[in-house]
Amino acid sequence: MTGTYVFDAALWRWDVHQGVWLFVTLPDDVTDQIDDAHSGPRAGFGSVKVSVSIGSTVWKTSIFPSKDAGGFILPIRKAVRTAEGLDEGSVASVTLTVIG
Repeated sequence: MTGTYVFDAALWRWDVHQGVWLFVTLPDDVTDQIDDAHSGPRAGFGSVKVSVSIGSTVWKTSIFPSKDAGGFILPIRKAVRTAEGLDEGSVASVTLTVIG
């Protein structure tokens, strides 16, 4: 089942031993809709495959459930952040389409 969602979200930082990652947290209503539509088996770590666009940058990735964030989180690659002029605390306009 596919679905497209558009939302704005601030980038936040997660420091791990492999480096620094920046994510956005999907809004509660988007998380709920994706959970309802994809209640069956998921990929590793409960991930859901998505296509994402921010500005003129489009890529495929996965979103992951996060108990700490209270919903799905979306990793924002360094190449995307550089291309779109985003950094920690920046607000991104995200268009996210669930694949499959």
